Amino acid sequence: MTLLILSGTGEGRRIAAELHSQGIDLIASLAGETRNPKDQIVPLRIGGFGGEEGFRRYLAEAKISAVLDATHPFASEISERSARICADLMLPYCIFARPPWTPNAQDDWTELEDESAAAQYISAGATVFLATGRKTLHRFADLSKCRLICRQIDPPDGPFPFANGEFLIGRPPFSVEDEIALFDKLKVDWLIVKNAGGAASFSKLEAARALKLKVGMIKRPERPDAPSVSSIEQAVEWGKSFG
Repeated sequence: MTLLILSGTGEGRRIAAELHSQGIDLIASLAGETRNPKDQIVPLRIGGFGGEEGFRRYLAEAKISAVLDATHPFASEISERSARICADLMLPYCIFARPPWTPNAQDDWTELEDESAAAQYISAGATVFLATGRKTLHRFADLSKCRLICRQIDPPDGPFPFANGEFLIGRPPFSVEDEIALFDKLKVDWLIVKNAGGAASFSKLEAARALKLKVGMIKRPERPDAPSVSSIEQAVEWGKSFG
């Protein structure tokens, strides 16, 4: 009986470590998006499964008894595929869905359906800090009259896709004080983020609040119609039942 944890988040690492400490037989899987992921004390595999058929084959060959999906809330394709295949195979599946962020009275947030919607609200000449990752940069093409700054963990493989943009390399965690200093130095007008939730990356939103910056908050994609938990404790309890 082996539990597969689809990880890639801080909560995924914590869930895996806690289950491992309790003697649960598990494997944590990372997609391999980050070149130098943080060390983990659990058995680890890195890289994709080779599509749907590859995932089915891996589940059978590794004798996986259940799948706990602790991927990023915006990794919707992975979650949809995993939920569908596990349902086909009658394999227990659960998604860890951390609560989304919500604004308070001091925040100036605009909810965005997706990245391309940002151009409806941001004026020409604005400096826009994109904390959204490199994969969706092409969706900001309509912000051609703004200065764009995209932060990512690893150095880029190529140039910024637009002449009006630049990459900024930084590895989290970032303190609120560091984020305030950075946004102030860059003269940021807008912060664009995905509503990932969680405490690890909330510091940039606290910094935006302190500086009274406008925030474009990209809505989460719909979750699969599958069992879910919203806390690490609940995820650990679920994992203990199948590991």
